[in-house]
Amino acid sequence: MALPERVAIVAGAAGGLGKVVTRDLAAAGMRLALVDLRLTPLKALGAELGLAEDRWMAVAADLRKAALAEKAVASVADRFGKVEILVHVVGGYHGGESVVDGRDAEVAAMLSQHLWTTLNMARAVVPRMATAGWGRIVAVSSPLAAAPTKDVAPYAVGKAAQEALLGTLAREVAGTGTTVNLIIVRTIDVEHERDAKPTVKNASWTTPEEISVTIRHLLSDEAGVINGAKIPLYGNG
Repeated sequence: MALPERVAIVAGAAGGLGKVVTRDLAAAGMRLALVDLRLTPLKALGAELGLAEDRWMAVAADLRKAALAEKAVASVADRFGKVEILVHVVGGYHGGESVVDGRDAEVAAMLSQHLWTTLNMARAVVPRMATAGWGRIVAVSSPLAAAPTKDVAPYAVGKAAQEALLGTLAREVAGTGTTVNLIIVRTIDVEHERDAKPTVKNASWTTPEEISVTIRHLLSDEAGVINGAKIPLYGNG
């Protein structure tokens, strides 16, 4: 699926999923801005993938801070003339304690990681998408946002807040040419354990490649009718 000359920001590009998404979007002909906390892993990724210098940029930014998120997006617009796509794959997990015994700092950290990074980036990219009359936002969430188990409150709260935010945004941009969608996965199987060593536990895990191909479809013109969707990618378990 070719997406020539579209300009995409991959937030969380240095992670296991972000690397695969970056590779696949580059192969689809897109111009890329890779965003993460540190510059060195992004530069290493660009070199590893052999990305042409004129078709990508690396941006180190703490997206938990609104001013830094806006500055990052502005730098992309300055470089490529537009911002059309946000793939938000910023990760992070805290859990293992009950609601009663859990620490406020863990809840705050998960809200920062999942809600505030998403909100800050959305506020920065959506006006630019509106001006262009075309845009795509895709993020990855977890079934725990809607159906939490015990001892996962910080993570579940962070993801539920992110989902509520993006669900609202999808309604607000409806009919403008911009779409907002979520992909739901249980565990991102970076090491491909599900296929190499299948168990009952990992039967519902999802590989980065499976997530990436779904992302690419959601970014396409053909997927313009899909907005506000939560697409489950854990059908084997």
